[in-house]
Amino acid sequence: MSLLLKIVIAILLGIGCSYFFPESITRLFITFNSLFGNFLNFIIPLLILGLVAPGIAELGRGAGKMLGVTALFAYGSTVLAGYFSYAVCNLTYPYILERGSFTAHEALAESIGLESYFEISMPPVFGVMSALILSFVLGLALASVRGNVFRSMLCEFREVIMLVIRRVIIPLLPLYIFGIFLKMGAEGTVMMIVGLFVKVIVVIFVLHVALLLLQFCIAGAVAGKNPMRCLRNMLPAYITALGTQSSAATIPVTLAQAKKNGVRAEVADFVIPLCGTIHLSGSTLKIVACAVAIAFMSGMPVELGLYSEFIFMLGIAMVAAPGVPGGAIMASIGIIGSILGFDEDMQGLMIALYIAMDSFGTACNVTGDGAIAMVVDRIFRKSAVR
Repeated sequence: MSLLLKIVIAILLGIGCSYFFPESITRLFITFNSLFGNFLNFIIPLLILGLVAPGIAELGRGAGKMLGVTALFAYGSTVLAGYFSYAVCNLTYPYILERGSFTAHEALAESIGLESYFEISMPPVFGVMSALILSFVLGLALASVRGNVFRSMLCEFREVIMLVIRRVIIPLLPLYIFGIFLKMGAEGTVMMIVGLFVKVIVVIFVLHVALLLLQFCIAGAVAGKNPMRCLRNMLPAYITALGTQSSAATIPVTLAQAKKNGVRAEVADFVIPLCGTIHLSGSTLKIVACAVAIAFMSGMPVELGLYSEFIFMLGIAMVAAPGVPGGAIMASIGIIGSILGFDEDMQGLMIALYIAMDSFGTACNVTGDGAIAMVVDRIFRKSAVR
């Protein structure tokens, strides 16, 4: 059973059980959510360090100039997707969402007074921003320093973190989401949240289509090719990613379709696997759209300056996001809390809303890889001619 299906079942069960579960059982699940949320806060800085530092270090082993150009375009595409999502959401959300409507939800929740039986504090070893800076410094240093001892240690630490994600966080996520919707159902606000989900999912799907059209129009103009034909050639990769929910598993199809678009084999063989790790424009678009929606309905600020910091940091956090469903949101949940100020319940909604569209974000990521491959191929084709 896929993670998406488990999350959907958890949401439906949470809503259904909220109508007949006694308060004592509801508080039991609220207690679990409190413990799981504290564990997430503890593990997130370690997750960032374990994923981002080795990812940056391994980029330094690439093929010189082509590595730099590809990484620059991948990061630029990711940041562009974030700003594109932010701009469109700010234009559309005032017409389809009610600003500050979560305030009534919070007042109702306080009046009902559903709380956990107990809490266990799990303070993180260091803060999220410290983890990002440390990851960046270590990654850049290891990319230029010879020696394998510390690099091997970081890579083994990454394996430990990915094991925690696969064996602990991902399996318990459906139960966590169940508890969130059980609590909201008991408080009488769940239908408002479901309405938010439906509207935001529609907006995100339209944004994904628009982003792919924009990426291939730019790539087509640079490469001198028909963008619609190139985008149509990438559809098998898009459909494969919808089914696998994994950029890595889709690499063989993405490679074949990129070559069908005229990208030289030596360029495609380097760019496509690299972009499968560092180019997450679809995931970034989705995270920004979900964050703006929840902030808008909570009456929180959505100023450009705040979200500029968030988008640029998000682009770094996306580097080497683990190849598991929901890995991108796990890698970014720390900066969602530290920069945007989202509390535990809001972070839980972010996770549920993100995973509800997880396969579409992955499909957008891998399809956009084909556009970057076209641009890089054109640049290095010109260099070869000169």
